[in-house]
This record gives sequence, structure tokens and C-alpha cells, in this order.
Amino acid sequence: MRRNPATGELAFYPCYVPRPTPLAALVRIAGIRWTVEESFQAAKGQVGLDHYQVCSWDGWHRHITLAMLALAFLAALAAAQPDGDEEHLALTMPEIRRFLAALTLTRHRRTEEILHWSHWRRRHHATARRCHHQRRSQTQNTQIYEGINQIQRMVMAPQLLK
Repeated sequence: MRRNPATGELAFYPCYVPRPTPLAALVRIAGIRWTVEESFQAAKGQVGLDHYQVCSWDGWHRHITLAMLALAFLAALAAAQPDGDEEHLALTMPEIRRFLAALTLTRHRRTEEILHWSHWRRRHHATARRCHHQRRSQTQNTQIYEGINQIQRMVMAPQLLK
């Protein structure tokens, strides 16, 4: 079971396991489930895992195999990239896919233009991420201060009644 910190909504699912399974193993498996779902979402969005219209097992198998191979290729390229810094994000799988598509599928743009576009885009995303984190930390600090003030009022209220 897990709770959404923002809404408080509880989410859970039943697990059918042998009786002597420790809780730590269940938690680990539940965490793996989310990783698998995120991987499928990435495959659908980046390499078209869900874009098939086939009528046979062989056609479906070929499509899924090629899509997963493309996803593995993108993941390996993304993992080989150096980490980002304050000014630029590291190259992600979507950015690498866009970059490769621009280099191979379009002929009217020069490589320098594509590199400049990628550089600008990663710098813009880094700035947006930094601003988002600053705004979010300010909101969280405000909520913490409001919580402290509310606790102080609750503690002081009985003393004021005396």
C-alpha cells in the first residue's frame, strides 16, 4: 500500500506469495513493478511500442523486438552521457531520439543548427527545472511555517483560557 503525499489517496494491490515471504521482499517487488510500468511508458512514447497493426504472431513479435532493441539503444546512449550541470541537463532518451531523427530524417538543416537547438533546449529545461525546484521549496517552507504556527496556536490556546 502507498499514500499519495499530495492528495492522501491510498493505492494498493493484492499480492499472492508463499506464506514465509518477508515484508522487505514484498516492498522490493512492489518497487520493481513501478519501474517496469515506467519502462513500458517510455517504450510507448519513445519508440512506438504500441504503434503496431499486425495480424500475426510473427509480425507482432518482430515489431516488439525491434522497438525494444531501439529502446535499449537509446537507454545505452543516454547512460553513456556525462551528467548535466547547473546550466545544461544531460542528454535524455527523448532528446537523443529527437537528435537522431533530426540528423537522419531531415536534409534541410545543418548539423550545427541541430546541435545549437539541442544545446538551447537543454539549457532552457535546466533553467525551468531550477525555477520549479525553487518555487516548490518555497511552497513547502510556507506550508511548514503554517504548520508550526498552527501547532503553536494549539499549544497556546489552553494557556490563554486560564
